[in-house]
Parts: sequence; structure tokens; C-alpha cells
Amino acid sequence: MRTLRFLVLALLAGAALGASAEKSDRDKEIIIGADRSVGDDNTGVLVLDGNVVVTQGTMRVSAAKLTVKRDPENYKFYVADGSPVTFRQKRDKADDYIEGWAQRAEFDDKTAKLKLFDKARLKSAQGEITGDVITYDTERELFEVSGNAQPGAVSSRVKATLIPQKKEPGKDAKADAKSPPPPTPLQLKPDAGPAIR
Repeated sequence: MRTLRFLVLALLAGAALGASAEKSDRDKEIIIGADRSVGDDNTGVLVLDGNVVVTQGTMRVSAAKLTVKRDPENYKFYVADGSPVTFRQKRDKADDYIEGWAQRAEFDDKTAKLKLFDKARLKSAQGEITGDVITYDTERELFEVSGNAQPGAVSSRVKATLIPQKKEPGKDAKADAKSPPPPTPLQLKPDAGPAIR
């Protein structure tokens, strides 16, 4: 369960627009629902199929199918397929949500890398990025977005939309209160002329 929680948090931390996911979600229970579930302890494979929904606090992931493979070292590799795979989570200390979409999402908890494939899109109030593949290194907090460079495929480009942040009322007033007041304008007095004796 710890690695599933890590996958979900990675999906949302991977929003990569500089936003961090709601930290209190990490301590909440993980609830998984699906139409069917088949697990094989011998092979270390768990398949959740049909309307898969994973929730933890403010985080919600939905997919048509989620496959979890466990290797001999107990690392897990997750593959979520959907039409599309979606996720949404509240950002930490902000009144904003991170949202993402892709046809397929993969997470490897050994390398701590998340990959979104095919019509990948991440969005928050800070902006939006789209591409054919979005890769996010959760340990180094780095992301890479690429278009489709396959020979013979229709070429697509990476697109980023950055939204200017609105200044909060009163926020500049605090900065102004700390800065010194502007100097008083110089006032000239009329010349009385030469003194008469």
C-alpha cells in the first residue's frame, strides 16, 4: 500500500508546474475500487479492472485498468490504462487543484519515475503542459516533456501555457509598509528680492 500511495502522490506531484500536493493526504487511508481484481502471489501481479478509482484524501485517480507488478526486491511497477487515466489533487497550502490526463501512466518505485503517455496533459492555476510523453523524476523534482518523434508518425510539439499570477490585495501594502516613505517634495519659497536699505 505504501508504494501505491507513493504512485498516487507521484502522479500529482508530477503536475510539475511547481505545485506540491496536499501533504496531509499522505497520512490518509487509501481506498481502491474496481469492478474486478485478480492477484497472483506467485508472479507478484495484481490487476484491477473496470472503473478503477483510487482515492486518498483530496487525491483521486481513475483508470479503466491498473496493473501492479512486484519484483523479487519488492519494488513495484504500476501501469494505469484508461480512456483516459485521470487524476486530481488539491495543492498544498493553496486553493488550487492539480489535474492530469493521459492514455497510459507508468510509475516505477525503484527509479521513482512517473511517465505519462499519449495525449499527456497536466494543468493547475499556474498553467498547463501537454505532450506525447511527460516524464517526472520524483526524487530530483525534474520533468521532461516530449512530442512524438517516431518515424512515420504524425509529429506533435510540446506546448506549455503559463498563466500570470494575480497579486493578492493587500500583499503589496505589506511590502510598501516595510519600504521607507518617498521623500517629501522640495518646496521653493518665493524670492524676496534684494534687501532694500
